[in-house]
Amino acid sequence: MAEWTDLGSIAADASDRDRLILEHIPLLKHIAGRMSFDMPGGVDRDDIYGYGMLGLIAAADSWDATRGLKFSTYAYTKIRGAILDELRRSDFLPRGRREKVRDLDKVITKLEQERGEMPAPEDIAAAMGVTLEEVDEILLSARNASETSIDDGPSVELAAMLTDPNSEDPVGSAEFEELKAMLIQAISELPEQERTVVTLYYAEELLLKEISTILGVTESRVSQIHSRAIYRLNRNLGARIETR
Repeated sequence: MAEWTDLGSIAADASDRDRLILEHIPLLKHIAGRMSFDMPGGVDRDDIYGYGMLGLIAAADSWDATRGLKFSTYAYTKIRGAILDELRRSDFLPRGRREKVRDLDKVITKLEQERGEMPAPEDIAAAMGVTLEEVDEILLSARNASETSIDDGPSVELAAMLTDPNSEDPVGSAEFEELKAMLIQAISELPEQERTVVTLYYAEELLLKEISTILGVTESRVSQIHSRAIYRLNRNLGARIETR
């Protein structure tokens, strides 16, 4: 009888595992959709979903409910980590694109040294002799390389400029509230198109495809505008922090 009890326990465990996976497919789709926002055109969204599914399965196999951590929280980290790990292995950034990231990095450093502040995207375009749209493409490549931590990516300084602004201070602290107020002001001063993308992405939590439909542009173009907006936000925030 003990043998049958053990088999029944195994079946129950398998059923619980499958239930966790099925119940968290929406979470997987949400993460894959959000992460595809920052991926170049050569990365297929279905591939990202597949990488994330491996992470979700791994989460269901290794989750321990007795540790008190919600499965959704645990799975989020596993899914995102699986996607990033696979992107690192595939090394998706072409050599030519890496060279452009290095060139842009050098121009930003030169302009900052000359002017004493991070240059605006328009100034970068003028210094490089390219269009603002070309700068957007390179900024997106730099953000992708930074996000996946591949070798030969952007400098630490540029990577920081392309990272979502955040506070190390706890929510509700004076420092957090001050940064929040500055961030709201900085967002309000963004050019209209950039402000719209930031608002729809962070406040409304819309996906790339939904935002592209609203703006009437391609999904890759939305990704580029998003990278430029994050760069500009960090630039403006940095200037505000220095003048406090």
